[in-house]
Amino acid sequence: MAMFRYLLLCAALMQAPLTSAQAAESGSEPARARPAGFVVPEDIRQRRVDIYSEGNRMTGYVFVAKSVAADAKLPTIIMAHGWGGVQAQLRQDASEFAREGYLVVTFDYRGWGESDSRVVLKSAATDVTKTDFTAEVHAIREVVDPLDMAADWQNAIHWVHGEGQVDANRIGLWGSSMGGSYVVYAGAHDARVKAVHSQVTGGLKGSLWTQWMPQGFEEATKRARGELAYPPPSQMNGGLRGAPITSRFANYNPLDDITDVNTVAFQFVLSEHEQYLNNEEHAIAAYKRYQGPKKLVVIPGTSHYDIYSKARERSHELALEWFDLYLKKK
Repeated sequence: MAMFRYLLLCAALMQAPLTSAQAAESGSEPARARPAGFVVPEDIRQRRVDIYSEGNRMTGYVFVAKSVAADAKLPTIIMAHGWGGVQAQLRQDASEFAREGYLVVTFDYRGWGESDSRVVLKSAATDVTKTDFTAEVHAIREVVDPLDMAADWQNAIHWVHGEGQVDANRIGLWGSSMGGSYVVYAGAHDARVKAVHSQVTGGLKGSLWTQWMPQGFEEATKRARGELAYPPPSQMNGGLRGAPITSRFANYNPLDDITDVNTVAFQFVLSEHEQYLNNEEHAIAAYKRYQGPKKLVVIPGTSHYDIYSKARERSHELALEWFDLYLKKK
């Protein structure tokens, strides 16, 4: 039944047009419980930065306690949103981590929130030898491409290694829902990551999308031939926004990738009554397969969105304990 409900949601998402690319509140994962209007406390310094991913600018924010010395080397947590979210919804968690002595970086994926769009030329270039020219372009916004979003995580990891206050030997990742899936992928592909906190973890295997692959591959063929544009920014459907690029899920399998590493500390915090997928087939399966340091917590009496409301404090405490254990211990 959980799988059926998840696929119904995905089917709805694939149908929808939409307008608001920059709205931080409606139609996204954590917005239901934590609006983007959270004000960063006075004791926390917030700084806007540019992070480049595959040539596109992503907007990020760095959070550090004002009491921290400018030359301090800090354990670092990178955070990003899940399906349909924006980083503005992460300010509260980021501020609380920063108050505990972490440097925290949040970012919006390409084509989401404050980040630049990926673009395609609307007509063929008149001189392909030129690298700087003016052209009319089409912006691709608010699509869910797991491989592109995983690349955004990897580029955020690259970025923090050039940040003066970051201790490059103490880097952790925090992700929720589909973001919780991306951090599993990123942790499995980058040995520089020391700890991962994944909560209400999204899909970890491409076979979740098997039913939709014939349509997804048909659409991919049309796009490759210039016969089909990317979906427009999508309207709310099933409480989320963002159209999936289905064919790209075929090669997205963090559940398999996690077996390639054993040095990253993975923590999974799940809702007992997860309504979007079967935890046993995804996060719990990943936990069982993984042979390195790991922890699994299932919060009783909760569903997916409770992680942002009545279970938020518990999940945050678990994340902080996990990062303290693996990023602060000497």
